[in-house]
Amino acid sequence: MPFGKALNAGMRAALAADDHVLLMGEDIGPLGGVYRITEGLQAEFGDKRVFDTPLAESGIVGTAIGLAMRGFRPVCEIQFDGFVFPAFDQITTQLARMRNRHEGGVTMPIVIRIPFGGSIGSIEHHSESPEAYFAHTPGLRVVAPATPNDAYWMIQDAIRSNDPVIFFEPKSRYFTKGEVDTTVPAAPLHTSRIAREGTDVTLVGYGAMVDTLLRAADLAAAEGTSAEVIDLRSISPLDFGPVLESVRKTGRLVVGQEAPGFVSVASEIAATVAERAFYSLEAPVLRVTAFDTPYPPSKLEHGFIPDADRILEAVDRSLAY
Repeated sequence: MPFGKALNAGMRAALAADDHVLLMGEDIGPLGGVYRITEGLQAEFGDKRVFDTPLAESGIVGTAIGLAMRGFRPVCEIQFDGFVFPAFDQITTQLARMRNRHEGGVTMPIVIRIPFGGSIGSIEHHSESPEAYFAHTPGLRVVAPATPNDAYWMIQDAIRSNDPVIFFEPKSRYFTKGEVDTTVPAAPLHTSRIAREGTDVTLVGYGAMVDTLLRAADLAAAEGTSAEVIDLRSISPLDFGPVLESVRKTGRLVVGQEAPGFVSVASEIAATVAERAFYSLEAPVLRVTAFDTPYPPSKLEHGFIPDADRILEAVDRSLAY
């Protein structure tokens, strides 16, 4: 099943299971969204549960907060990653704080779906990676599935959560197919998984970067290097258990992400592993990230986003210690 269709199927299952689940966003109704992720859902569940909103991201999130306070479970679609910033105030100063403000007396079961990342050849504001802003904000859960199977199950888990979940979807993978088991649930929402076992170096990433790491691991294997690949799945909270266990086995860690590297998710992983597994490391933790510049024009994006060759170069540097 393609990644996007898996998301659609997951939301269909959530809508069918709970009448309080609502989908809302720009052009998600009859059109089915820019990427057709909600295609057919309004026809099936009606325009009171799957509905278009005005072009006002702050209004979308503010309305969702009110709906959540009245017992609903809104799922908001932000059309593109760069469009989330008009809603940033609502998300970080209202949504993230509401449960704490009411000492747990109010729940905020809101999911904010954000297509993120590059490799789609698009224009400015359409290929951002803003996950660190939200992971830095207490009160928000932040996740990013990498496979269709995780997309199917994680969107349902996110909708069932009583805390707000920022749900990052790697848009470059919307049409990538993978096996989806609709009968056996995936791992819990906030757990990491080993995507490939190895013994010489640990590669860690999330979202679209997981495929890049797996390609790098294939190339490394051809050169005689065994790379273990870990898909984080959840960015906040981070499940460090599998990461630390892997590093204690391999002694080396390379972290990849599409976002710029300064004060980032990769930075947090590097710092935590250095704190908690220092004596297991045979080499410094290396980060392979986008550059610390605004996202470039589309014809330059493949030099901006880490590819398998840049990951392999970091693996070689790590092995050289």
